[in-house]
This record gives sequence, C-alpha cells and structure tokens, in this order.
Amino acid sequence: MYAEERQQAIARLVSERGRVSVADLATEFVVTTETVRRDLSLLERAGVVHRVHGGAVPSGTLAGIEAMLSERDTANTTEKDRIARAALEQLPAGEVTILIDAGTTTARLASMLPTDRRLIVVTHAVPIAARLAGLPNVDLHLLPGRVRPMTHAAVGADTVAALGRIRADIAFIGTNAVSVEHGFSTPDLEEAAAKRALVHAARRSVVLADASKIGQEASQRFAELAEVDVLITDGSADRGDCAELTAHGLEVVIA
Repeated sequence: MYAEERQQAIARLVSERGRVSVADLATEFVVTTETVRRDLSLLERAGVVHRVHGGAVPSGTLAGIEAMLSERDTANTTEKDRIARAALEQLPAGEVTILIDAGTTTARLASMLPTDRRLIVVTHAVPIAARLAGLPNVDLHLLPGRVRPMTHAAVGADTVAALGRIRADIAFIGTNAVSVEHGFSTPDLEEAAAKRALVHAARRSVVLADASKIGQEASQRFAELAEVDVLITDGSADRGDCAELTAHGLEVVIA
C-alpha cells in the first residue's frame, strides 16, 4: 500500500470510528508507530483529523478535548516508562524538594523515586499523592484547590497561591503539547495556570512528554521554551522537531 492510500484509509477509519489509536493503526496497516504519527501529522495539517493523546479524532470534534486519565494511562506505556527512568537522572543529589505535576508519565516517575534518601515532595495530583503517602522517606505535601475530574489534579487560585510560596529544587511537569511557535501548552485554562506556577516555583524545570506531544499545540500556553530547562521524550520523536527545539535553546533528552 502506498503512503497516500494508507493515509486515505486512516482518514476513513477515523471518520467511521470517531477515535483511533496509534497502536491500533500501526497493527492494522503493518507499519511502525512512527509512520502512523507522520501520517496523522499530515492529515491534521490537511484539516482531516485532530491528533489527541495516543491517536486521532475527526477534525472539528472538540479539537481541544482531553482524554480521560484512565485512557491516557494506557497510551504509549513503554515510552512513558523510559521517560520516567530518564527523568530520575535529573534529580539533584542529597535531600531535595521536588514538585510533581499531574499526569500519567509523572505518576510513573513518582513510583520510581529513590527510597534510600529523604525527599520532600509537593504535588497537586491526587493519584500521585496516593502513591507516595506513607513512604517513610517521603515528606509529602498535597496542594489545595478544586480537583478536576478530568485529570484528578487540584487547580484554581488556592493552588497557584500555595505554589507562589514554595521554592523547590526541581519540578517535573507534564504537557499536552510542545512546539517551537507556541511553547508548552495544555487545553484547560486552570490547568495551565497550575503548570505555570509549578515552573516558576522551581529552580529547575523538567518537562516529560512522549513523542506524540512533540510538534503539537493546545490552546493554553503555560511556558515558553526558554522557561523550561529540559524536555525528556522517547526515541520515536521526530529528530527534525527535536533539532528545532534544541536550536531554540531547549535541552532535549531522548530516553
């Protein structure tokens, strides 16, 4: 099957099914997930589909929609594990204060934190707090705010205000999208405000994003490229996109 034929077939499937995943398309057309992502990028630029976490929906179907947390947790799991392990290498030595954003990749990082030294962890994510609660080496702080059902993260004025009083050594942050033109972005205004506060509350900011987020844009920017120290992504990320991000001063680590 030629690329054009495959892309037309993918467009038909998206239209018929309402949502398709990258993994399912790769299996169906016997191609790599990287090939599927390139196809979806071309179709999105043509206005045929809209890319979402781990797949695509028809263009115009709530373009800014966020996948539910349970759905996102099953997408790109191997890549997210690699990213989380690479993120551990960014931890400063000794006792540190760590901010951890909501998200499925950051949650994997939380479950991999070292247990042989004292850590002060601050998070607004209820699932992450649940994973860390009770660990003897973790001094856990859960930020206040209204919990969003979509992400199970506390957001709002109280969350932002609490982060404004904190100075952490490092922040690990999730994102829905990253591009040279729009920086780091997410669909929800309050979620963006919380992420912005996380970036500003830490001496060093590290964003964790699998390859499906690279070159994408969501409606609410929470950080310029220059405001983030490191982006960690997986090996299927487009090398041209990564090179462009690097050329604009962002350190990109391929897990």
